[in-house]
Amino acid sequence: MALERHGSAAADLPRVMAGFETIRRYRNSTGQIIAKLLPGDFYVTSSDEVLDTVLGSCVSACIRDPRRGVGGMNHFMLPRPSGNGNDTWDNVAGRATRYGSASMEQLINRILKAGGERSQLEVKIFGGGRVLSSLTDVGNHNVIFVRDFLKQEGLRVVSEDVGETCPRHVQYFPLTGRVRVRHLNSRHSGDVVSHEQKYLTGIEQTPVAGEIDLF
Repeated sequence: MALERHGSAAADLPRVMAGFETIRRYRNSTGQIIAKLLPGDFYVTSSDEVLDTVLGSCVSACIRDPRRGVGGMNHFMLPRPSGNGNDTWDNVAGRATRYGSASMEQLINRILKAGGERSQLEVKIFGGGRVLSSLTDVGNHNVIFVRDFLKQEGLRVVSEDVGETCPRHVQYFPLTGRVRVRHLNSRHSGDVVSHEQKYLTGIEQTPVAGEIDLF
């Protein structure tokens, strides 16, 4: 399962909204436009695109305004405890909330800026698996966080596929609201876990500034 970003947008793809030029986009074998999200990304579109990501303990919120035809997805992971040998959640709660809330706020604000109406937004959430055994169930804390955030914002969650112990491959079709979720087996889990561990380490070192058609 390749998680790294490769290449650049093809010349024949429609222009992205400002600020999303670094998101990898390409056409698949059927001509469908795919936008590939990595940890820390979010993306908003009003075009016919598929937003694609792989989640372990990370969470993605898929949000759209079905009337205005605009929607997007994020992919966030909350930081792990650093350097003190104590991996309780309390040690990272402050930084975790900052990163999670920033991702959610940016996604929602860009959808509204693109013409979405807050009262019309529908939300689906995915991920939060228990895949990082060295940590205090970060995936579950991610799920709790995003549920609480959305409740406080008054946004409705219309469906979700979260928790358990497996990574997920998620594809979101923001124009229709359809989501395809594939629970990944152990053959892919090692790659996902390794990638998330590297991402968590990077956050700590950076100053704080079978396919199932479910929905």
